[in-house]
Amino acid sequence: MASEQRSRERAADHAASTPDDEAPWADLEMAVPTDRDHASVVALVECALVELTHETVGAVFISRQVGRSTRTQYVARDDVGEQFQKRRFDDRLGWHETTVPRRTVRDELITKLTRSPSASADQSGERAASEPDTFVVKPVRELRTP
Repeated sequence: MASEQRSRERAADHAASTPDDEAPWADLEMAVPTDRDHASVVALVECALVELTHETVGAVFISRQVGRSTRTQYVARDDVGEQFQKRRFDDRLGWHETTVPRRTVRDELITKLTRSPSASADQSGERAASEPDTFVVKPVRELRTP
């Protein structure tokens, strides 16, 4: 209970110090591959997880290969950010949803965001797509769902 109250207070303080026209998560976006170092990627993921826990937003990773794309969405399922809904859409396979712990989300995002373009192409057995993979945090109402 006390931790939940502190979380609400921190979110309220953060919201009060952020201009109305700029959401605190608005700059959480990245193209992959990136020239960011590992520590910077980890910091971005940690920041995104905090925003997912305290705001009505979801994280989206879009992977593109030639002729195929996948979209993985993460949305917090509780106020403490220990459980997340993972929604994965594959052009060929459709939607799949599951619940995963915070640690899994953190590890998956760090792995995806530090991946090189050749690793992505090697995994799919195809050439890399012309558009880079992307990661973005956006309002839940803007997420595409089945």
